[in-house]
Amino acid sequence: MIETFENIVRQHREKDGNVISLMQDTQEEFGYIPREAVNYFSEALGIASSRFYGVLTFYSQFHLKPRGKNIVSVCCGTACHVKGGTRIAERVQRDLGVAADGETTEDRQFTFEVVRCVGACSIAPVVLVNNRAYAEMTPDGTSKLISQLKKEGSGAAR
Repeated sequence: MIETFENIVRQHREKDGNVISLMQDTQEEFGYIPREAVNYFSEALGIASSRFYGVLTFYSQFHLKPRGKNIVSVCCGTACHVKGGTRIAERVQRDLGVAADGETTEDRQFTFEVVRCVGACSIAPVVLVNNRAYAEMTPDGTSKLISQLKKEGSGAAR
């Protein structure tokens, strides 16, 4: 892990990058931002760790916990909510056995998240799996989709 951090810092210095680009490279490598990375970069670059955490908590693109191979996002924006998005989200939570938005299954196959709008109101309610949109979903249809992904084992490629 330290060798990877060293390589990222070296590339950061060569490109004259900033905190955001450093965190993007780290997340690309690990799928999330490990706490150890923040500590290493803080010390190696002489930048307060609070500055890193300020960036990481401000931008929703960054994740501080490992994420699953499959990201299941349920839209609960207005159109999706009116057409049952909340019921779909509740079913996904139950099917995956996760307690809350943003949680990852123990086997790291799935991460569940609620999103506010995916901009596809005309096909609401929408469920995204690894950024692929599934239109006019129902709780039962979503359960079948998740069952199929579980059965495939490796699921959809991210």
